[in-house]
Amino acid sequence: MAQAKSMRLIPFEKIASEVATLCIRANSVLPDDVHRAIEQAYARESNPLAKGFLNEYLQNAEIAATEQEALCQDTGFAVFFIEMGEDCAVSGGSLSNAIEEGIRRGYRDGFLRKSIVSDPLFHRINTKDNTPGIIHLTLVPGDQLSITLAPKGGGSENMSAIRMLKPSDGKQGVLDFVVECVRAAGGCPCPPTVVGVGIGGTFEKAAYLAKKALLRDLAQSNSNPDYAALEQEILDKLNQTGVGAQGLGGDVTSFAVHIEFFPCHIASLPVAVNLNCHAARHASITL
Repeated sequence: MAQAKSMRLIPFEKIASEVATLCIRANSVLPDDVHRAIEQAYARESNPLAKGFLNEYLQNAEIAATEQEALCQDTGFAVFFIEMGEDCAVSGGSLSNAIEEGIRRGYRDGFLRKSIVSDPLFHRINTKDNTPGIIHLTLVPGDQLSITLAPKGGGSENMSAIRMLKPSDGKQGVLDFVVECVRAAGGCPCPPTVVGVGIGGTFEKAAYLAKKALLRDLAQSNSNPDYAALEQEILDKLNQTGVGAQGLGGDVTSFAVHIEFFPCHIASLPVAVNLNCHAARHASITL
């Protein structure tokens, strides 16, 4: 008879403490790939007004990191992408409760704005601790717990869109839809943007893929050459729109376009677009 595997236990308190730290770090330290993208955009930008904005973005990032203050006053919905090993478990409580406790501590101790209301329609009362968070959980082999936090502000999130295209719309339909979304968003998502695109799956899967796509390093193209070529084609079209930094014109409207795809029904071609602002915030920890 095969011997059962022993589970690795991760303490509730350890998770809560690390999540609190992630909340502060993600909101105050610009990721290296995003910092490089702003520097590169500054170097190539010919519009003086846009160039000035890009320089202010870099100055803001330096101040935020040095003073451990928020990069933006909108410290966002706490969105988590978690990969949990099948051979680990939480001791002393549940994973979801540990994440919630970490959000409370992090947004309190980091003096981060609390932006979540308890009821979306009838009783929009602030929860006062930025909970609940959004948790996307994936079970994976192993005994480690990987947590990525991507705070999502309202300005960029409100520019999200999904369209159930017909398969006959094909590549051109996808390209036109993404360009339409970014052009219509204008300055609302505080461009230059990072554009996440989810293609395939179902209605909700496409939206998830679009948001997950925003986590990829900005310099990393899709591993599939067809999708990598489409990413570049869409990016070139976006940077020809003239939307520019803060929507006031310029050469750089978007830093990157990232596509994630999934098999879909023979009758369907769902496409979702999710935008990040120029401060594409995220931070990760593996326990």
